[in-house]
Amino acid sequence: MAQAAQANVFDANSPQVQVEHDRKRRQFVIRLNGSHDRAVLLYEYVGKKTVDLQHTEVPDAYRGRGIAKHLAKAAMDFVVEEDLKAHLTCWYIQKYVKENPQPQYFEHIYQ
Repeated sequence: MAQAAQANVFDANSPQVQVEHDRKRRQFVIRLNGSHDRAVLLYEYVGKKTVDLQHTEVPDAYRGRGIAKHLAKAAMDFVVEEDLKAHLTCWYIQKYVKENPQPQYFEHIYQ
């Protein structure tokens, strides 16, 4: 029950939300309330300068709080900063880009 109470405290709009980029495992991670729960966005290199943003996953207890948008933003910012091209396999990333139409994003997406 204590874990459920912790889930209710997590605020995705807090400036304290930190997205970690684990380049070795090719994932972006948000640790939820310092617990073992994590939200992740997985990607894979499919070419020298091309990534496939494959999957975003947020634990059920934390869904609907805007957590995935932090992962999506971090991933798209990475693509832009590293001057990569991206395949958007993940439906959530596709939705994020449509809802946040940044010109720098579109320049880096395979259509």
